[in-house]
Order: sequence, then C-alpha cells, then structure tokens
Amino acid sequence: MLNRYDVTIVGAGLAGLQCARLLAEEGVSVLLVDRKADVAQSVHTTGILVRRTLEDFDIPAALLGPAVRHVALHSPRGGMQILESPHEEFRIGRMGRIYEELLRESIGAGVDWRPSTRFLGLDRQSNGSLRVWLEGKNGFEPVSTRFVVGADGAKSRVAAALGLSSNREFIVGVEDVVHGVARSGPPVLHCFLDPRTAPGYIGWAADDGQEIHVGVGGYASSFASAGVLRELRARLRDLYDLDSGEVVERRGGLIPVGGILLHLSCASGLLIGDAAGAVSPLTAGVLDGALRLSRFAADVLTVAVKSGSAEPLSLYTGGRIRTRFISRRWMRRAIAAVRSPLLVEWGCSLLRSKPMSSLPRHIFFGRGSFPEPDRRELRAWEAAAS
Repeated sequence: MLNRYDVTIVGAGLAGLQCARLLAEEGVSVLLVDRKADVAQSVHTTGILVRRTLEDFDIPAALLGPAVRHVALHSPRGGMQILESPHEEFRIGRMGRIYEELLRESIGAGVDWRPSTRFLGLDRQSNGSLRVWLEGKNGFEPVSTRFVVGADGAKSRVAAALGLSSNREFIVGVEDVVHGVARSGPPVLHCFLDPRTAPGYIGWAADDGQEIHVGVGGYASSFASAGVLRELRARLRDLYDLDSGEVVERRGGLIPVGGILLHLSCASGLLIGDAAGAVSPLTAGVLDGALRLSRFAADVLTVAVKSGSAEPLSLYTGGRIRTRFISRRWMRRAIAAVRSPLLVEWGCSLLRSKPMSSLPRHIFFGRGSFPEPDRRELRAWEAAAS
C-alpha cells in the first residue's frame, strides 16, 4: 500500500523547510524530501537578511551574525562611497544552523523527513491524487499525495513535471566563507562594481565582524568564477589579510534573475523559492522572497487541503507580484548590457553626486523588498473551509 500525504515538498532549503513547518503546524500531513543527506550541506546563499525580513519573521538572534549598518560601493578604478544607515539593516544568517533549526521544528510538528531522496517524476491518478516516484536509500518508492510543492532550486524538476513556468535567466555566484581574519572598524557590506570581473552583477565582501563572505557573481557566458574570485581577493588586500584566515566553506550555484515566474501553480501543486523565481531581479536578494512566498503557499495549500478543493491554488500566481518588479527587470536588462568599465566608473561618480546620492541608499536601505502577496480572496476560501 502506498504511503499517503496531503502535500509532498521536494527540496529542503529555506523555502521548503518554512513551507513544511507551517503546513504541519496546521495539521496537514507533509512529506519533505531532499537529495542531500544533511540540510546544512551545500548551502548556496550568502544568507544576508534585510531589515524588513528581520522585523517580520521570528529568526532566533543566536542564528544571526552582528548587525551591519554600513555599505561600501567600490568603482572599477578603486573609488569608494560609504553609505551608513541609522538602522540595523542587515544580518548574515548562519544558514546551516537555520536550516537545522527549521528541520527540527518541522519534524516536531509532524513532517515526515526523507533525506538522500531524489524526485524522479509523477503520475496523475484518476481520483485526482498524484503518485510521486522517489528514489532513496531503499531504492524506488512511489507515494500518494494530493499536492506537490517544487522547492528544488533554480532548475526545478517539479516545475517541468507539473507543466509550470521555468527560470530562463541566471547569474552564477561563488563565494568563500572565511573565519579568523584580523579586522578593525564596524561591520560592512562591500560591493564591487566592475563588468570586467562581475558582468551583470557584483563582487562582494560581507563582513559582519565574525566572518567574511567573499564572493562574485555574473552571467556565465562571460564569467570564469574561480579566477574572478582570486582577483577579488587580491583587490581586498588593502582591507583584509584574508590569507590569515581559514576558508571554512565554499558556496556557489545558479541565481535566477528573471523575476517571479508567471505560472506558479496548477491543480496538482505549486512552486516556491528559487523554483518560483522568488529572487529580486536587481539585487538577486533571495531570502525575503523565499520566506514570504512560502508562507503564502502554505496558507493556500492549507485551505485547499481543508476545503477538499484545488481551486484555492488558482490564487497562487506570479502575475500580480510580477508587475511589482517591472522597473527592476528593466534595470536588470540595463545592467546586463553595460560592459564598459569607463561607463560604470562614470555611473559611480554620478551616484556620489548630491542629486543622485539618494538612489544607492534607496536600493540598499529601502523597504521595497519582495511584496507581500494579496490574501483578500484567500480569506473567503478560509472562511468557507472553517
């Protein structure tokens, strides 16, 4: 006999873990699977959490680094602009520990956890349920589920199996997490703008006073990540003696930057996190979108399970959210087209001028992160289900 679940979630990153925990807390039966044996393995994100995320989500302070109030913008020729906020704008999450804590809470709420398990595909059954094919430690296993959630990354196999939208525009990121570097001064987020080394994106050194994340990102067609990372470390010599520290982790992966996808759901399931394109097209910030969209997904799925209808999933669409990112998508295209360091240098000089000085502050310190999905229509379904 097949094991039966209300929801099967494929992928135990931040979005998948958050969604699993929230569903289980509402009494929904959840199966959570991931190819990794340990959720703390192969973390892909730097883990920068913005002020709005820290205010809206209960993330234990013990799992966060010290607050960062300063941003340093570095131009191709070495010019630097310092931005300072009166607020605690960023914290770098200790992502492995955050994942472990979310998993512990999920299992405590009743989630069935299957590590080292791959999603192979699915079949739709005549009764409206799905048969999901998995491969784990004990070989092939089919399970029965009502809905499937794709939280399986930028190139989602679940999206393809459900016939939903897929990401098509990516940048590649790679970074080292360095401990034990002698440093002075306040925590700071350094951003290096140079299309020669980071075409379409930036290099960064996120220093929160306890650890330094040194990374680079860019379009893969003109970006050799390992060599560029060495170049960035060389540029940082005047700021940090990175060789005195220990590289404790190397992270990397694809970052979708085309914006939230249009078709995120069908009667059989939905997408969250990177699989949904829930990443800022401009800054490539991912954590706020992952948390907000997975919370809305959990709300929609809970109503669908309790009402016995797949109709609430039609409210889970990228169309409304996507319109909020029109300007950022156009700015992404503009950034992708800039290949001249001289042009970037001129732009950095312009940003330091008084008329334009508010723009970088708005980008780094503004409140316009991932928009909160509209729940008004969902409330009517919630009332009917209760």
